[in-house]
Amino acid sequence: MYNSLKYILLLFLASLSFVSCNQKQGDKIKVGFSQAMTTDDWRKQMNSAIKIEASLRPEVELKISDANNNITKQIEDIEKFITDKVDVIIVSPIQSKPLTAVVEKSIKAGIPVLVVDRKIEGENYTAYLGADNIEIGRIAARYIISHSKGSGKIIEITGASGSSPAYERSLGFEQIINENKRYKVENTVHGDWEGESVKAPLKAILLQNPDVEYIFAHNDRMALSAWETARTLGLEKKIKFIGVDGLNTLNGGIELVKAEVLDGTILYPTGGNEALKLALKIYNKEAIAKNNILNTIVIDKNNAEIIENQMDKVDQQQAVIESQQGAIKVQEKEYASQNNLVRLLSFFLVIILSLTIYSIYSTISISRKKKQLERINQTVIDQNNEIQEMAQIAERSNTAKLNFFTGLSHEFKTPITLIMSYVESLIENEKIKGTTLIDEVKLIHKNSNRLLRLINQLLDFRKIEEQKFTLRASNTKIYDFTNEVMTNFKGEAARRNIDFQLTCKNKNLELFIDRGLMDKVYFNLLSNAFKFTPDNGKITISIVENQDNTVKISFKDSGIGIPENELANVFNPFFRASNNNKNSSGIGLHLSKEFVLLHQGTIELKSKQGSEFVITLLKGNSHLQPSEMINKAENINKTPNLISDTLDIETDLNETNVISESEKHTLLVIEDNIDLVTFLKAKLSGEYVVHTSDGSDAVEKAMEIVPDIIICDINLVDKDGYEISKELKKDLRSSHIPIIILTAQSDKESTLKGLQSGVDQYLTKPFSLSILKQSISGLLFNREKLRYYYTNNIYRVEPESKFGNQEQSFITKMNDIITTNVEDPKFSVEDLADKLGVSRVQLYRKVKAIIGINISDHINNVKLEKAAELLKSNNMNISEIAYSLGFSSPNYFSTAFKNKFGISPKEYKSSL
Repeated sequence: MYNSLKYILLLFLASLSFVSCNQKQGDKIKVGFSQAMTTDDWRKQMNSAIKIEASLRPEVELKISDANNNITKQIEDIEKFITDKVDVIIVSPIQSKPLTAVVEKSIKAGIPVLVVDRKIEGENYTAYLGADNIEIGRIAARYIISHSKGSGKIIEITGASGSSPAYERSLGFEQIINENKRYKVENTVHGDWEGESVKAPLKAILLQNPDVEYIFAHNDRMALSAWETARTLGLEKKIKFIGVDGLNTLNGGIELVKAEVLDGTILYPTGGNEALKLALKIYNKEAIAKNNILNTIVIDKNNAEIIENQMDKVDQQQAVIESQQGAIKVQEKEYASQNNLVRLLSFFLVIILSLTIYSIYSTISISRKKKQLERINQTVIDQNNEIQEMAQIAERSNTAKLNFFTGLSHEFKTPITLIMSYVESLIENEKIKGTTLIDEVKLIHKNSNRLLRLINQLLDFRKIEEQKFTLRASNTKIYDFTNEVMTNFKGEAARRNIDFQLTCKNKNLELFIDRGLMDKVYFNLLSNAFKFTPDNGKITISIVENQDNTVKISFKDSGIGIPENELANVFNPFFRASNNNKNSSGIGLHLSKEFVLLHQGTIELKSKQGSEFVITLLKGNSHLQPSEMINKAENINKTPNLISDTLDIETDLNETNVISESEKHTLLVIEDNIDLVTFLKAKLSGEYVVHTSDGSDAVEKAMEIVPDIIICDINLVDKDGYEISKELKKDLRSSHIPIIILTAQSDKESTLKGLQSGVDQYLTKPFSLSILKQSISGLLFNREKLRYYYTNNIYRVEPESKFGNQEQSFITKMNDIITTNVEDPKFSVEDLADKLGVSRVQLYRKVKAIIGINISDHINNVKLEKAAELLKSNNMNISEIAYSLGFSSPNYFSTAFKNKFGISPKEYKSSL
């Protein structure tokens, strides 16, 4: 027993040693960052980027010192980093020369220094990271030269003197301008990077030289100040302004370009996250370049919104990452605290039990050991539960990432729709047929189809992961099917002189396959074969029947093959062979294997003098479930043919008469993609009066105009399409309006959710224009049938009827109110609208849309029906009836009565 206690004490001491050892291993990499200042958004973004990168690296301890644009303080900050013996120093210099000595001191002390944004004098630093400021100056000059159409006179606004970016940008700018004699830098304003420093000198220059065409400022703040100065002189529309930085902030470069204040801005990346990554490479003694240049581009009106959206999405993702990091840290702290507590409690419990057992009979020792085993087992169970909880957290995080990329893939379908529709229209344009331009347009179309196929592949991968695919097999002649798919590649084979053959002894051989899924398998295998087979090579497909009731389909090429030791990994997702230097997603072969497995088949790879993929499928259909088979073969899933759709519709339009504006139905398009809105408006304006909304005011605009039909996207700014549809269908004022959902989300769940929200039609992108037009026409035709029903049954609408519940409730309630107030001569349309809870205009449009007549005529019809009842009762004369029902005179009443019933009130009364 004494030995047992001794072993327990030794185990406890060992556990304490292990905890202390873990704490020692937790030493962090100290990185000191000397920031020049944080007075502008560019510096703030740099700080934000480096902090986010540090938050992703728990081994890093980041310290940021702000010099507040004071060179003396920056030197003191670096001195302190040297004294604190940090592992790496990152410096963003205020000025080049004053910091040279202290940087050299750090190098001598054995602390590497990474200089970012601005350089110091000499080369005595570890590495430099930043944009090529000389190239930025050149880019600005080239942009001006390529876009100039005026005088060619230019004013340059430089940064602070002594600043390396200001000197280098001027140097690069002047190099290009001096090469073109037509252009001349008329004047140079020496600013200090802030806007106020340029206003006075620039105003004096512009008063003397009002015919300046371009002003190039070394940052966006000075460019904005230059624009404001020009505006005071009325020159802001005559002069074009170019800035540098391209920040996605309030009054940043991107916002100024979108607001047409700046003609363009040159992206000057902060490099915050790259700086920390490079610092860690330096700390780990990895091989790095002395000068590390960040890429830059020109942002103008053509790409400003795209880049802004990309930056917004990056910011959103960074916010999500920060939130997840915070949650993980909290979980780690809680776990560590609970783990230590369990250890301490376990130790004391063991001591108490050991002392108790020591004082009783030896037989109880067996019981003590049993209890110890139970406690150990419980600890294992608790730890297993904790591991499962952590696995669930990781799974949720992974699902969120997959949802993000799947949503992003859906978003790609909208621009692809526009590209393909316009390109296909160009292909059918008689003006470019037979010209060299047609080949370029077809190349664009080919690559658009390829991009769409890649996006669909990514979505198929997600469906495979979630096991959402259902086989739809049909009896298919495999030779004809194979030959049909091969036609897509024969042009490529002829162009590259590749011997492309199909061999099959039994051309009538039939197999049960899902044509859509097997088409994707064929395309993946043939795309790989053509990708890795050199010109003048050979690709062969062979179909062979076996004695064991199977069929082998072989795809053999004379390409580079795959290393033998990597063959087992080929069908793994995201695998890429070591000898593959082509662009590849790494999921095509994985999807192909999964699709073949759905057919209860197999796929294998042989690689000797090229690659050979062999698919083995069973004959007949006994291996398939009844739910996996269909009676008729379906067409191969292809991209909708927008060419033929467009031509058909244009032909129909030419054959019909032009519709006047007053006869057109009104159409509301709710879509935040400007290009798609432009496309739909151009294609539909001939037949409809088209109104648009980006989604932010969709419900309000629908209530205002009460359109005849609505086309709505799902992914919008404020509310999604489901919410908008539900809101419109629940509101009495708009419940009658047919809604078409037009979206990139084509999965079953999204379609079902759309129909549950009350939409009348669900179309997916890329869409067929003729199908869209036919859908609109069909829904409007059904609305006309509904109107005919109400017009002919206006006084016999039953609440319990199953036809148009919302509209029936509205008509029933409206008729009850009119009937109740029919003898009130002061009862008006405004009173009716107030009782129904709608405006007068909305009531007019709603009634007009449902029954085809205006509300005043409808009220008169109800009054005349009441008049007929009063005439039957014979208790009142015609004048009394007319005035009691609110008619202005008996003569007007008689005229209205005769128009409705064909006889005068007097004749009607006599006939009774």
